[in-house]
Amino acid sequence: QVQLVESGGGLVQAGGSLRLSCAASGRTFASYAVGWFRQAPGKEREFVAAINWSGGSTYYADSVKGRFTISRDNAKNTVYLQMSSLKPEDTAVYYCAVTTTYGSRAYYNYRLYDYWGQGTQVTVSS
Repeated sequence: QVQLVESGGGLVQAGGSLRLSCAASGRTFASYAVGWFRQAPGKEREFVAAINWSGGSTYYADSVKGRFTISRDNAKNTVYLQMSSLKPEDTAVYYCAVTTTYGSRAYYNYRLYDYWGQGTQVTVSS
């Protein structure tokens, strides 16, 4: 089992920045890829970013590429999502998740993630 807790969400003006954290406990967190997803009201959960077990490879949705940065600190069992140049359309509940499936193709598909946090709200005002 892996337990995940997100933090760092809040209200920010367009153009601002936030850093989300995902703290993990339980099984060997450092062995698995971690993804960030988001879900806005009435919309399907969508992929935002993912990072492989070592932090050596990262993946981004086109909508956030160049604005968001995912990173991890395995010594602290924590993954981060630095969000900059935020837009109102970034407003959503953000979730971190762990997948025990290896291979980058799995990272984009929320159905292949095994453990989820409770989510943190990000609201970007115009």
